[in-house]
Amino acid sequence: MISIKKVTSDDDFKNFVKFPNRLYKDSKYWVSPIINEELEMMNKEKNPVFNNAEAEFFMALKNNKIVGRIAAIVNWIEIEEQKKSKVRFGWYDVIDDLEVSKKLIDEVIKFGKKRNLSFIEGPVGFSNMDKAGLLTHGFEELNTMITWYHNSYQKDHLERIGMKKQAEWVEYKIQIFSEKEAPEKVKKFSNLIMKRYHLRPLNFKKTKEILPYIDEMFDLLNKTYNNLQTFVPIQKYQIDHYKDRYLRYIHPDFIKSVVDKNGKLIAFAITMPSFSRALKKMNGKLFPFGFLRILMAQKFNSRASLYLIGVHPDYQNKGVTAILFNDLQTMFNRRGIKEVETNPELIENKSIQAFWKNYKNELHKKRCTYRMDIK
Repeated sequence: MISIKKVTSDDDFKNFVKFPNRLYKDSKYWVSPIINEELEMMNKEKNPVFNNAEAEFFMALKNNKIVGRIAAIVNWIEIEEQKKSKVRFGWYDVIDDLEVSKKLIDEVIKFGKKRNLSFIEGPVGFSNMDKAGLLTHGFEELNTMITWYHNSYQKDHLERIGMKKQAEWVEYKIQIFSEKEAPEKVKKFSNLIMKRYHLRPLNFKKTKEILPYIDEMFDLLNKTYNNLQTFVPIQKYQIDHYKDRYLRYIHPDFIKSVVDKNGKLIAFAITMPSFSRALKKMNGKLFPFGFLRILMAQKFNSRASLYLIGVHPDYQNKGVTAILFNDLQTMFNRRGIKEVETNPELIENKSIQAFWKNYKNELHKKRCTYRMDIK
């Protein structure tokens, strides 16, 4: 007998967050998020996204053991400003039992019906800055700190329930050339674009130098992606929250920017050393040695992750990405980084995917959201 329990108490939330640690404990490829950060994300007092969103969290129980979990989410900006009558669902993890998935999805549908909404879609988080997409290809690859891992049967469950694919993302592994082997056409093209549009690269040496540009970066993200199907504008209070949450992980070397002749930011890229292997060993815990593993990953790492790219609409499709990657190439060579993993890119984002053809690349993961109408 499968029963559904709504998460309400502190102990419930801890069990909800820790369930994947049991579900995927034998997987070589699942990487646990930091448990305390997950708990903070679900805390209405600590996560400002609840200023414009609401959520309920559910666990499926069988023989008094947790066998699945899911979150039902409404982002009211998406509904009221963008007129999308959508219920989001996320944190979807289950044992291989179709009935468990059915009952969890039913809870999301009930949540949507109470709010007179038209369809459900997921897995996604509260906003664009959260994890999104069910893994459908690349089950033998480590997930990153900004992506979910899933078992292959979860895709089958959603399809058997009658859900249809909606948005689709792709992820690439990019091999970084040595300094001598770096493509001359990228270097030459970078110089050409800078001269043509009177642009220059902007590099940072200290974290405090980045702070004045953070708001501009998020503004560029809003302008870069506002036409993509999953986009919801990022609010100022969310920017402050993400600044506090993630800036500590980013060394100034790993942020590259481009400014125009007036010093206005027109493009940026945020990368980080890959934390996947460190997080795998930490198993969700910062103490007693987690912080040390993070520090070691920051300093000694041959792999990096590309997290965000923003380009002002006036400069899109004009080759500005080449300036960013020419600078990144130099930094990667200096730090001994030989491989970069891209963040999930919506499949319709053809311009950035075309740029990867300048490098040896492998499309190694795919993920998508699934949709169902509420009847």
